[in-house]
Amino acid sequence: MSRSSKKGPYVDERLLKKISNLKVGEKVIIKTWSRAASITPEMIGFTFGVHNGKTHIPVLIHEDMVGHKLGEFALTRKFTKHGGKMQREQEKKVEGKESVSAKPEVKK
Repeated sequence: MSRSSKKGPYVDERLLKKISNLKVGEKVIIKTWSRAASITPEMIGFTFGVHNGKTHIPVLIHEDMVGHKLGEFALTRKFTKHGGKMQREQEKKVEGKESVSAKPEVKK
C-alpha cells in the first residue's frame, strides 16, 4: 500500500543531507539501510549502497526510478533456479550449444 498523498513521500533526512554535501557525478557510494525511502529528483546521478540484509548493493539512480523505493532495486532473496524435468532439459540444450560452439573450425 502506498503512503497517504496528504503526508507526501517518505525520504530519509540523513540521505538528503549526505547528497547536499556531494557533487553530481562523484563516484562515492552512499551507504544506507533505509530501504523504505522514496527516490526523489535530487538523488539522480548518485550511487546508493542499499542494504539487502547481508551486503550493500550499489544502485545508480536514473530519471525513471523517481517515485520508487530504494529497496525495490536491492533484492533480498537470491534466485538460484527452478528444478525439475523442464530445467534439466533446458540445461542439456545449453550444454549442447556450448559444446558445438567450442569446437574450432579447421580451414582447408
